Amino acid sequence: MWIKICGIRDRETALQVAKSGANAIGLNFYSRSPRSVTIDQAVEISLNLPPEVERVGVFVNQPVSDIASIADKCRLDRVQFHGDETPSDLAELHHLLPHIRLIRAWRMRNDGLADLKIFLDECRSLKISLDACLVDAHVEGSFGGSGKTVCWNALVREYDCDQWPPLILAGGLTFANVAQAIVATNPWGVDVASGVESSPGIKDPELVRQFVENARVK
Repeated sequence: MWIKICGIRDRETALQVAKSGANAIGLNFYSRSPRSVTIDQAVEISLNLPPEVERVGVFVNQPVSDIASIADKCRLDRVQFHGDETPSDLAELHHLLPHIRLIRAWRMRNDGLADLKIFLDECRSLKISLDACLVDAHVEGSFGGSGKTVCWNALVREYDCDQWPPLILAGGLTFANVAQAIVATNPWGVDVASGVESSPGIKDPELVRQFVENARVK
């Protein structure tokens, strides 16, 4: 189980997350988020993180040229598109940085994932291979971190695991429900931000430890 702790803002927290056994940290470059980091902060975190822990940059509707520059400076392993980016945007970044693995976040509405199928079909037509899709709950006016849980049964029904990229489950996960969520949806990975925080943007080391431990149960 691939485990990402998202919204890391300082070196000490990053090292605590690494110690917990998580596979990846998320560095959020969306300035309106309470979990956002500056480029300088992200560089400091990245340089001090053990190499076995992946650095994932989270971006919302930023110019692709800026994303490429940040990914290079911060030594990112993956880029997570979390806004309204198009398949053409992904193709542009892939052209600039072909070694960067791509994650597409998708906010699942009540009417299912037909829109995601259209998006993925267009990616295939552009010969863009996604490393994973992260499915979060759709909350009007929010790009994520809302703490709202995805309908797991609907996700299992709608997500085509045979044809689509590996699934990362997000949305409302905590140490108390992550094991149940994994059993219910059988994802490739899980992602958490607000579910391991004592207040917005502040990670609680004990909640992180418990989350990772419970995500490893299955």
